[in-house]
Parts: sequence; C-alpha cells; structure tokens
Amino acid sequence: MTIDVILTIMIGLAGGLAVGSGFVAFIVVLGVIPRLTQLTKTMKWIHAYEWAVVSGALTGGWISLRDTVLSLSKYLLIPLGLFSGVFIGMLAAALTEVLNVWPILAKRIGVAEKIVILLMAIAFGKVFGSLFHWIYFVNH
Repeated sequence: MTIDVILTIMIGLAGGLAVGSGFVAFIVVLGVIPRLTQLTKTMKWIHAYEWAVVSGALTGGWISLRDTVLSLSKYLLIPLGLFSGVFIGMLAAALTEVLNVWPILAKRIGVAEKIVILLMAIAFGKVFGSLFHWIYFVNH
C-alpha cells in the first residue's frame, strides 16, 4: 500500500469516528429518544426507537459509501420524504429544548468570553466543509 492509500484510510477512519461520536453524543446529551417516548407516551417502545436509530445510522452509512441507485416509484418517495422531515423536525425540536448547551460548554472549558468566536468557527467550518464537498466531490 502506498502512503496515499494509508493516509486516506486513516483520515476516513478518523472522520468516521468523529462523526459517529458526535452523533452518539448529540443523541445522548439531548436525550432525544427518552424525550420522544415521553412526549408520545410510548415508553414501552423505547428499545424499538433505539434500534430504529441504530439501524437508520448503519443503513445510511452503508448507502452513502456505495454507489447505490434506488429505482423507486415517485409514490414511494412521499413517505420517505415524510419520514426524513419528521426526523429533521424532531432534531430541531430537541435542539430548541437544549439551546443552552454551548454557553454551558464554553463556561466549563473556560472560553465563555470567546463564545462568539467558537460559534463562528463552527459555522464557518460547516460552510467550508460543505463547499469543499460540493466543489470537489460532486463536480468530479
């Protein structure tokens, strides 16, 4: 194996670990699943919710790593879009409930007076990362 291949493997593994850890921390810190079962009064189905999140993450990761083309009917895309919208809506609702996460984190790590810089770094990182992905990977 060449150094390029080894470096690509290491970067991919590190990126996957970072994203996976962030996703798990996000779900755990926000308490999305327990809160969802509490709001819908379906506590007995909490394991089904957990397995749905795990299987969704695994399936999404697997599909994103392959060149999968789904030849689906346009009528089947309606429920898929609905489920995606519900998922994004729930994440947005969970975020609004715990909007004070960043000030608490900034205070704990000692950068409370620099919170604007921290938030701008996150926002610019997302923008530049998305632009890089779009320009480099989508247009090639």
